[in-house]
Amino acid sequence: MKALVAVKRVVDYNVKVRVKTDGSDVDIGNVKMSMNPFDEIAVEEAVRLKEAGSINEIVVVSLGVKQCEETLRTALAMGADRAIHVETDEKLEPLAVAKLLKAVAATENPDLLILGKQAIDDDANQTAQMLAALLNAPQGTFASKVVLADGEVLVTREIDGGLETVALKLPAVISTDLRLNEPRYVKLPNIMQAKKKPLDKKTVADLGVDVAARLQQVKVAEPKARSAGIKVDSVAELVAKLKNEAKAI
Repeated sequence: MKALVAVKRVVDYNVKVRVKTDGSDVDIGNVKMSMNPFDEIAVEEAVRLKEAGSINEIVVVSLGVKQCEETLRTALAMGADRAIHVETDEKLEPLAVAKLLKAVAATENPDLLILGKQAIDDDANQTAQMLAALLNAPQGTFASKVVLADGEVLVTREIDGGLETVALKLPAVISTDLRLNEPRYVKLPNIMQAKKKPLDKKTVADLGVDVAARLQQVKVAEPKARSAGIKVDSVAELVAKLKNEAKAI
């Protein structure tokens, strides 16, 4: 059984992103980049499933600039078996990503496709759902527990009312939530071993996918600064302010 895991290179979550002076985009020049945290969880879950004997091969794939190789090597050091890099300098929208992943899946024929529920740069939360639709495959989003058994996968997912468990026939698409697991610390020997693992390169043209932008980004701006809060001396004063000033009641 094979798992295909998608990973994305994003600005490290500890970095405060700044907007370019012309408002055209965010400035990522000379900032620390790392694997999207939700994708780390996806890789970790695949590795745990392999360690449990549920799957026997993990393929990681990343789409983007040459530096994505670093992200793939990190995933290989975590325990993935091999990597695929679809190299492109184009800015990829979620639909384009889903189409490229579908093309990769067509050649790899994975039983399980695992993605982070969203990337922390655009927070779109769309790719997994779009990929499932393109593949006409069942999907389990926001997974907090994954169990493989008897040709299906049981996914416990977080919903507004609590938890829901769905049984999906394989092949299936899963998107991972924060509470699914805690990714392991990558040790130096594993990093060295990862350099010897296979990493295949492809281009968008090789996959025959149209990645032209469907959306136009008009402007990027910093959110407005929040005004300072105030303290009240009594419940009566609080109620009065909510009624007369905030007009909330």
